Amino acid sequence: MSDTGRAGDLLGQIPRSEKKGLPPVHLWNPPFCGDLDMRIARDGTWYYLGTPIGRPAMVRLFSTVIRRDGDDYFLVTPVEKVGIRVDDAPFVAVRLEVEGEGEAQVLRFVTNVEDETEAGPEHPLRVELDPQTQEPAPYVHVRANLEALIARSVFYQLVDLAVPREVDGVSWLGVWSHGVFFPIGPQA
Repeated sequence: MSDTGRAGDLLGQIPRSEKKGLPPVHLWNPPFCGDLDMRIARDGTWYYLGTPIGRPAMVRLFSTVIRRDGDDYFLVTPVEKVGIRVDDAPFVAVRLEVEGEGEAQVLRFVTNVEDETEAGPEHPLRVELDPQTQEPAPYVHVRANLEALIARSVFYQLVDLAVPREVDGVSWLGVWSHGVFFPIGPQA
C-alpha cells in the first residue's frame, strides 16, 4: 500500500506525540466519513484494498487509532472517523510471559502490534466455545472495548499452566493472573 489515497490521508491526521502512548481516541468525536476498504483478518493481518499491508510500522500506527463502537470498528482521528471490517478481534496475542506462580502469578500478553497487557481485573480473559465444534476461542481484553484473540500456541501455554478450581459448584481448569482465576475449560 502506498502512502497515497484515502488511507494515506488518514495517516496524516494521526497526531504525533512526544510521549509514547496511545492517542485518546475515546475523546474524539469527528464526523463519520464512510467506510474504508480495510480489513483485519482473524490471523491479525491487515488488508487495504484487498492487499496485505506489508509495513509493520504502518499497521502499528493504524492500530493506535482503532475504536469499537457497539459491534462496529473504526479508525478515528480528531477530524475523521472511517469504518473498517474486523473478521474476529482487531489484535492477536502472539506471546505470553509468565511471572510468579499460583494466585500471585501474572500473565502478560504481547500482541501482533506489540501492545502488552496483563490479565487481571481490568483485562479479563474469556473463552467462547464454538457451538458446533466445541473449539475454544480465547480472548484477552487489551484496551477500551478491544480484545485480542489468543493465538493457538499461546492458548496451549495457558492450558499447560491451568489448575483445577471449583466455581459456582462446577469444576473448572483455569489460570491465575493478578489474583483473579480465569476459567478456560471445564474439568473432565
